[in-house]
Amino acid sequence: MKRIELENFLKQLLRPELFDDYCPNGLQIEGSEELKKIIFAVSATKESCEYAAQTKAQALIVHHGVFWKFHGTRTLTGPFAKRLFPLIKNDINLLAYHLPLDGHPEIGNAAALAKLIGLTNLSSFGSYKGMSTGIMGELNKPVHGNDFKNLLEEKLNHAILYSEPNESKALISKIGIITGGANSQWNEAYKLGLDAYITGEMSEHDYHESRESGIHMYAGGHHATEKLGIISLMEVIKKEFPMLDCIFLDSKNPA
Repeated sequence: MKRIELENFLKQLLRPELFDDYCPNGLQIEGSEELKKIIFAVSATKESCEYAAQTKAQALIVHHGVFWKFHGTRTLTGPFAKRLFPLIKNDINLLAYHLPLDGHPEIGNAAALAKLIGLTNLSSFGSYKGMSTGIMGELNKPVHGNDFKNLLEEKLNHAILYSEPNESKALISKIGIITGGANSQWNEAYKLGLDAYITGEMSEHDYHESRESGIHMYAGGHHATEKLGIISLMEVIKKEFPMLDCIFLDSKNPA
């Protein structure tokens, strides 16, 4: 199929133009116009770029691309160049979708995690410059905070950092989710009267402040909480374009 067909499909699905992101969403590196094989990964790393080249893919689709406002202007030298050269030399497209994949209400990172742990009554949660980047919902049956930690570890196959409130009801039911590095957004869960908040990372001060505020905060790893969305996106593309060979590349990143 043509690259432009896939680009147009992803624009309609993810609506990147609605997000004021801190990176460009969509095509970041232009390669072959014809697509047969696509590699999916959480991040465009040296490993994923080399894998795309080794498997003779024509595209790499990721959540975390290679261009970020906080990096500023970057020269194509050193480790950054070595990361990108496998794509450039082999005419491989790089497409990246950051906040649009975080906040999508059906296949986004937060939505996929909510479904994985069995939340119901889902609705948008979290706001970044006017757009939702997360999901909130309820458990069918309230559970103890430690039991929920164990459930998350099982579902994510990853160690969970847990900030347990000093003075709070032991059972949790209403939960907000923003995956990745949304450490401080437990405040939004607090303001909405939720019981718990799930993200990928936890800072030292958020550990204390969330528990002192009565919020059960869980951090399941940036990578572990954000591979769900890219896998969901891959499944949608496989169904929509069965002629494409789609492969997900996982990472050993423990963070």
